Amino acid sequence: MHRLLIEAQGHTGEPHREFAASRLGCLEVWGGNQRVNHAIELPGLAGWIYSDPVEPGSSGGDLHYVSVCSKGVISRFALADVAGHGQSSSELAQLLQDLIRKYINTWDQSELMRELNESFRGRLKADEYATAAVFAYCRSTRELVLTNAGHPPALWYHARTGTWDYLETATPFARWREGLPLGLIGGTDYVQVAVQLSWKDVLILYTDGVSDARDAAGNELGADGLMEIAQSLPVKSPADTAGCLLAAIQQFSGNELRPDDQSFLILHQTEGSRR
Repeated sequence: MHRLLIEAQGHTGEPHREFAASRLGCLEVWGGNQRVNHAIELPGLAGWIYSDPVEPGSSGGDLHYVSVCSKGVISRFALADVAGHGQSSSELAQLLQDLIRKYINTWDQSELMRELNESFRGRLKADEYATAAVFAYCRSTRELVLTNAGHPPALWYHARTGTWDYLETATPFARWREGLPLGLIGGTDYVQVAVQLSWKDVLILYTDGVSDARDAAGNELGADGLMEIAQSLPVKSPADTAGCLLAAIQQFSGNELRPDDQSFLILHQTEGSRR
């Protein structure tokens, strides 16, 4: 399928490569260890992607990937964090891209996650691993499928009730060996959770560099602190949500040096019943 390669400028002023949508609605945004800060549009979703590595370069760190195909019906997006930063980010980003491309039209994510785990095991060193959260969204049904491999849980804003909570993968049938970080144990199974988004719902995916941010006294923001920030975030648009989230994290951290990359992906549901 033909795609037009364009250059897009983020708010950081750093150029970012992305693929423009073709007639069939195919879009790709992907990267590893590079600064990005810009809007994205997906079928039924409006979003914002932000990533700020501690030391931009060829070493590991945060990876992100967004893909839309299947004539604009299924969108798939992922955030991953490679611990150790010894592995080439370009190699792992390419691997993530290739596998999501392979399974873009497959609603079930189990085979994708198994192959991703085995591929990461073959590439990471003994003291390295990667966490990842992989999502698939079906525009026609507004269903969202989540598979989490040791990654922080996404924040979920329920527009109908005006409340925030975490989108967890735990179910009564979950086993402890499910949902392990990628690259640790061969044959790992991953729990899939399906939910239905409502009009104006908001999702915030992030890496642990966000929740692990520290203030001048060495206190960690943590899950509770991040949830407290979320309670006051505007949800009018992804740009508003992203700008205020970033400002709140920076206010908490002050002038402290960041120990880790920080990345987040914000998605606003834009279609569905308004009642």
